[in-house]
Amino acid sequence: MLGRVVLLVALAAGTAQAQRVVAIAPLSTLGSEDTSTGTKQITSAIEAAVGALAGTKVVTAAQVADAIKRARKPQLKTCENDPGCLAEVGRLVNATIVIAGEVGGLAESRVVYLGATDVAAAKELRSTTLAVGLKNDHAGGAPGAVVRLLDPNRYRGTIKLAIDVTNTTVYINGSKVKPNEKSELALPVGTHAVRVTHPEYRDFVRFVEVPYAKTAEVPVGMQQFPILQRDVLGKPRNSDTIEYLEPPLWRRWYVVGPAAVGVAIITGIIVGVLVHDLPNEPCRKVGGEPC
Repeated sequence: MLGRVVLLVALAAGTAQAQRVVAIAPLSTLGSEDTSTGTKQITSAIEAAVGALAGTKVVTAAQVADAIKRARKPQLKTCENDPGCLAEVGRLVNATIVIAGEVGGLAESRVVYLGATDVAAAKELRSTTLAVGLKNDHAGGAPGAVVRLLDPNRYRGTIKLAIDVTNTTVYINGSKVKPNEKSELALPVGTHAVRVTHPEYRDFVRFVEVPYAKTAEVPVGMQQFPILQRDVLGKPRNSDTIEYLEPPLWRRWYVVGPAAVGVAIITGIIVGVLVHDLPNEPCRKVGGEPC
């Protein structure tokens, strides 16, 4: 009895984990099945990415091709992104979603146009592109492409802000955010505008590329204002001082005072003598006649 209960629990857990079955249809090039080595490597990468998703079971391209062969329906090998055709492929292998793609490009620089089709609705859910051969692939390669198709809300990365001052405010694309205790922020993959502000420093503004499932380091160097805002808004302080300077010796009062008095006395004596010598008559007419 106990063994049966354990088995039922295990089966229930397995059913809960395998919520969806995703089949990988053989990739094609120019309308024909592509069996080249490069395309097989791309297919294997897609299968591994699907299998890594929680609650997902993958049906490989080889298994799909074998099911098509047993059903004797060779036309299903190249559905060319037709939802009805891909839904029929999914039903052959009991899949809920089918991923198919068309390979383009040359040599190592290839682009795969991928689409995910809902088998029950016979309708395409989403589409994306997978670039192969890029050195700095912020999109995440095959894992990123699969997440974009099946779990787009999980298509995120992280930025870590190394800020050299405290008590700053961070804005992402104009919205105020709060980094975690490690100064990290989880953001959708792509380019974001980062702004860091502080009342005493100039704003730090930069566009940051967020990679899939990775962390982008962002050093933030704040530049202080020449005049602090607290000094501008606070109580003004008068820093002017008055300095009294001694005049030169020849202009000081104890030198200028006696000299000025002596000059005044001498001037008064001279004026008195001149006035004494003037005639008593108040005036004379022209020609010497008295007034």
